Amino acid sequence: MSDWLPLMWSSLAPLLRATLTFTIPLTLITFTLGLALGLLCAVIRLFGPRPLVWIVRFYVWVIRGTPLLVQLFLIFYGLPSLGITLDAFVAGLIGFTLNVGAYTSEILRAVISSVPKGQWEASYSIGMSWRQTMKRTIMPQAARVAVPPLSNSFISLVKDTSLAAAITVPELFQAAQRIVATTYEPLILYVEAALIYLALCSVLSALQGRLERRLGQYGGFLEERR
Repeated sequence: MSDWLPLMWSSLAPLLRATLTFTIPLTLITFTLGLALGLLCAVIRLFGPRPLVWIVRFYVWVIRGTPLLVQLFLIFYGLPSLGITLDAFVAGLIGFTLNVGAYTSEILRAVISSVPKGQWEASYSIGMSWRQTMKRTIMPQAARVAVPPLSNSFISLVKDTSLAAAITVPELFQAAQRIVATTYEPLILYVEAALIYLALCSVLSALQGRLERRLGQYGGFLEERR
């Protein structure tokens, strides 16, 4: 145990640096882009013309039916054979965004569909357009329902970014692998990396619970007003 502590302490700085420099930015950027893509796909699935619906359904089917690691390999290692070479971080952004977009589109499609039709009719009856109805009536209600599954997707994405090590993105897990290559102490370093992931996910889980409680109070207030 006495040998573990100095190694864990000395490796903490590079692991945290990789977390702050690559893991967290990769998570935040891809989730933001993926959420936007998922919302677009959900709206197309529900309200779009049939040809676009078929394209979106095919995209979701392919992404959900293939492993994320394979998708990353296709983008980073496969595209160069077509003359398209991407930086590792950019390839990771594209791969994770496409993956998050497919899964969040199904979440958002379900929560938008769960809003009663009477809400649409009530909005139209007071002169709202489709866009106004979505913005002022449907999306605020859908957002409350979507928070738990979207939060779970975000937490899962934090852990999934470790797969970016396979395409040479120097995030937390690859930083641990590099230290292991010089210290030959895989157990210590991988346990330390796991603890950092655990700390990040624990903080996010606590924030998720707090956000759900606040939204629950807000929802209760709206019910009383009605």
